[in-house]
Amino acid sequence: MSLEHQYAGFLDSKLLWKDNSLFELSQFKLHHSNIDTSKELSINIPHNEVLGKRIEHFFEHYINNSSHYKLILKSLQIFRNKITIGELDFIIEDLHNKDILHIELIYKFYLYNPEKSNIVLERWIGPNQNDSLLEKVTKLKEKQLPLLYRSETIKKLNELNIQANNINQKVCFFGNLFIPLSYQNKKIPHLNNDCIQGFWIHKKDFVSDKYGSLEYFIPQKKNWIIHPKHNKIWYTYTSILEQLQTQLHKKKSPLLWIKSNEDSFSKCFIVWW
Repeated sequence: MSLEHQYAGFLDSKLLWKDNSLFELSQFKLHHSNIDTSKELSINIPHNEVLGKRIEHFFEHYINNSSHYKLILKSLQIFRNKITIGELDFIIEDLHNKDILHIELIYKFYLYNPEKSNIVLERWIGPNQNDSLLEKVTKLKEKQLPLLYRSETIKKLNELNIQANNINQKVCFFGNLFIPLSYQNKKIPHLNNDCIQGFWIHKKDFVSDKYGSLEYFIPQKKNWIIHPKHNKIWYTYTSILEQLQTQLHKKKSPLLWIKSNEDSFSKCFIVWW
């Protein structure tokens, strides 16, 4: 599996919502119909770079190779008394209408847990239950986006000849959603259903009667965005059980790629909780 496979997965990712009124956050949409993903990427990414940083590299590469946008700055750290108070992900220019955009980039994996809350949007949680959709939205609205208008930020931007009051703010919030088996073929409310990537189950439900005849692979997190069809190594049910147990013992919910036949693949989280 290559960097090109990761980039193709990034480009194929879907924005988590389509209606900007949902969270009162305007989404930045990528236009990549003319991008050739078969070309070798001219991106230098350290082998052990985590997924979030890889996504930033891919977004930067997309902007730099777009005729629609120009990158002005990225990862601008803001300080107060030599202490970092935050960072602006990207500021770019729309070359068509000359708008200056501040974009916060988010790439998340969420599982729908109906038992979590009576409020539908509160049910979307991270695979290990240590984050949630609404927590991230709150952080965006109360901390990350308002950072643009802090006096320290305005001063820094002025030094770069950028006027904060001329900047439009957007988020580029990609989502990969996993639902319970009982929710398959159901339409989920509020969010973009094209983001549904697979399902999740508890370890006790991963039984040989149902899953014993299939093949499996546990990808590293940096490869979670890759389509399973690019994988060449597959394990039997018995072999994968040992690998699963190692991760579950550490209270980590692994992503499992499932191969039914040469042309049929699916994704599943096995949760520890």
